[in-house]
Amino acid sequence: MNDMILTLSKATKLYAGVPAIEDVDFELARGEIHALVGENGAGKSTLTKVMAGVVALTSGTMTVNGADVAPKTPLEARNLGIGMVFQENSLVPTMTVAQNLFLGQEKFYNRTRGIYIAAQQFLQSLNFDVTPTMTVGALGAAKKQMVEIARAVLHQAKVIIFDEPTATLTPEEKKYFFDLVRDLKSRGVSIVFISHALEEALYLADRITILRDGKRVVTDDASKFDRARIVQAMVGRDLSNTLYGARKTMVRPMGPRVLTVKNLKMAPMVKNNSLSVFGGQITGVFGLVGSGRTETFKVVAGVLKRDFFHGGEIVLHEKPVRYLVPAPAVRDGIAYVTEDRKIEGFFETSSIARNIYLGLLAKFPRGRMLLSKREANKVGKSWIEQLKVRAIGDDAKVVELSGGNQQKVVIAKSLVQEPELIIFDEPTRGVDVGAIVEIHDLINRLADEGKAVVVISSYLPEIMALSDRILVSRAGKVVEEFSALEATEEKIMYAAIH
Repeated sequence: MNDMILTLSKATKLYAGVPAIEDVDFELARGEIHALVGENGAGKSTLTKVMAGVVALTSGTMTVNGADVAPKTPLEARNLGIGMVFQENSLVPTMTVAQNLFLGQEKFYNRTRGIYIAAQQFLQSLNFDVTPTMTVGALGAAKKQMVEIARAVLHQAKVIIFDEPTATLTPEEKKYFFDLVRDLKSRGVSIVFISHALEEALYLADRITILRDGKRVVTDDASKFDRARIVQAMVGRDLSNTLYGARKTMVRPMGPRVLTVKNLKMAPMVKNNSLSVFGGQITGVFGLVGSGRTETFKVVAGVLKRDFFHGGEIVLHEKPVRYLVPAPAVRDGIAYVTEDRKIEGFFETSSIARNIYLGLLAKFPRGRMLLSKREANKVGKSWIEQLKVRAIGDDAKVVELSGGNQQKVVIAKSLVQEPELIIFDEPTRGVDVGAIVEIHDLINRLADEGKAVVVISSYLPEIMALSDRILVSRAGKVVEEFSALEATEEKIMYAAIH
């Protein structure tokens, strides 16, 4: 036990009498990278939030350096040497990067210039290309994640918990992150690492613990696992042939042209972009962070505005359109499923049914603003059953759901509008393997029904598994198009980089 910096014994947390985790034993050794793996709702986030002082145990014990502790706030946990980088960032958007880094560590008298210089040097030491004077609200998801990671390292915690830290990072940024984690390990820091990318857990971890339905299934050395063993332990069944299946041997034929984008411009991210989307097909859009793929389709959906002068043209069903806000796009049959579910996807303190019903109301012109609780419950229950949303109860708030079930609510909120063009932006980010299969089945079903489906993803196996056509975006525009029959990961990545 002297080698264990943190232990949990018989850890149980109940919500309304229902266990999120139950009798979980967990040990973290000094200088160890310990991966925590499981489906959404398996209890990973609850377990790590107990360690970080965000959630209090209903029963069970926790020890740090051999002493019994029960941190009730993240500050108490930090004083014990425990830091956490949350899946959904906890930064203050109106403050600068440097101010967020040093928040809570300020001296009585502060020299702003000194803070910025210190932040610049520290970020450079981590190989993080983030400007310390920028406001956090102006950063993209990947840069925000970097600031979160940097803040945890800066606090010199002896235990750092990473909840899906690589979900928004590019391959190059992931390499920096892996190097950083190994450097922390060499300095004696213990790492708890939650990831749905099983290859990352196998590559990075010393040991792996798998949770299922709130209980610990197995803990073992990472060298004793392979992907198939992890998946089977996670879900109790073999998904190896259904997750990212064999190479496609046929693709869906092109249906009618639903969307045409001509010379679209939105400075500085979108530059003379042109593309087409067809009914009855899945159009995959791949590109690295900053390639303009998300911004292009946000303009299509009215979330962002194209340049006023020489901004290009968007044609929907042979009719030019220009949306200044999303509402008219929704009424015209366009649904955009956001990549940032927490900020843009739902009202977290409202119920599942209410969120889905608000998606339906968005389809109607102004005037229908009254909520019918009976109708909301009826609509919500139907979609909860269709998408297999797992919740403690029908009145559960969205904030109480796991990440994968929150994603299903965001999808239901769009599909209830009965759109003809559905744009999925990173549809399985932060989602477990079981839910990935369900979401992929849903996306395929929509295309089979004749819908025009766009899937934006930075994960190549997902693009290869789903797409009939693949568009590669680089430097603000589509630079290459492949049929799924001729595409390879090497060809796609080459087009995205060169």
